[in-house]
Amino acid sequence: MELSRPVRPLSLAVLSIFSIVLGGTSGLLGTCGPFTDVAADAFCPFVQEVFYLGITTGTTPTTYDPAAAVTRLQMAAFLSRSVDGVLKRGSRRAALDQFWTTEVDRVLGLTTVGQVPTHLKSDGSDVWVANYGSATVSRVRGTDGKLLETWTGATGAYGLLVAKGQVFVTDASSGNLYRIDPSQTAGAVTTVTDTLGGYGLGIAFDGSRIWTANGSGSVSIVTPGAAIPWTVTTVTTGFSFVQGILYDGANIWVTDPNLNTLSKLHYFGNILQTVTVGSSPTNPAFDGGNIWVPNYNANSISVVRASSGAVLRTLTGNGLDGPRSAAFDGQRVLIANNAGSVSLWKSADLTPIGFFATGVSTQPFGACSDGVNFWVTLRISNQLLRF
Repeated sequence: MELSRPVRPLSLAVLSIFSIVLGGTSGLLGTCGPFTDVAADAFCPFVQEVFYLGITTGTTPTTYDPAAAVTRLQMAAFLSRSVDGVLKRGSRRAALDQFWTTEVDRVLGLTTVGQVPTHLKSDGSDVWVANYGSATVSRVRGTDGKLLETWTGATGAYGLLVAKGQVFVTDASSGNLYRIDPSQTAGAVTTVTDTLGGYGLGIAFDGSRIWTANGSGSVSIVTPGAAIPWTVTTVTTGFSFVQGILYDGANIWVTDPNLNTLSKLHYFGNILQTVTVGSSPTNPAFDGGNIWVPNYNANSISVVRASSGAVLRTLTGNGLDGPRSAAFDGQRVLIANNAGSVSLWKSADLTPIGFFATGVSTQPFGACSDGVNFWVTLRISNQLLRF
């Protein structure tokens, strides 16, 4: 409940100052464009910027009505347009003049990688792909999708993490954790430990330690050291089958498909909070504020506020069909659907953008973004898709 005290209404001129703080400056001239009721004073550049950015267009084509009060609904509209404008103009896609959203599979880029590719991550330049079926890791150039290198010896390659200038891979068939040094010539991976909880699936980094989600029903915390093997602590209490994992800048979160839960973990791995989501939650993504949890058997997405654990919305439709993994590119969230498609949402307001086929017999599995493109592994065709 809000405190009941007098609030002085904001004027459009004052709101313009607030909006320009969000939108930045753009060196406008000292006139007020189409508006005849705004003086050529210190407020004029602010008014012009919010007009040119489309945050507000005035009350008529020639009047701005600068002394009018602003309602909370109007404020919401102005702030929403400000956020959208900043995200759209500030993205890597904008700098490269890539404002489009792919809509047909004929223009999708495809790269053949190893057998049964699972999860993947971008290091900002290249995309690394774990290939479960061939026990390899593929390095693919982000600009054109060219296969650059293949690393061997990664038995059960499944979850993948890029951190500390290195690449880490889990082993879904045992307790191994592998390391790749991208600065070295491609060869065999290095095993840094073989004592993870069984069946390493997801993997995350909290700034100092590596966490793995284990299908055996545990979470392992790995402390990197100067020499291998690295120290491992495995926590089992409260878990059944841990699959997805991420770090939100404050806490580690894991999904448990057997319990239909998303759980926030303490520094030592014990459960701090449990959130009930949809049936069979899989591999989530964090958009800076909310966690997007694909619910495989429910054909839905649970959007959970990281700061409180509240379920904000349960999204359905928009082509969801066996949602397997989520990825965020700074503006949009992509969901890889096992049935052969991807679904996109606008992250800021959870509105659907559309869904698009990935081709026959593809079976999308993992997803990531490099800030320009989404990348999706196709398990049946052994390919990496650039979306």
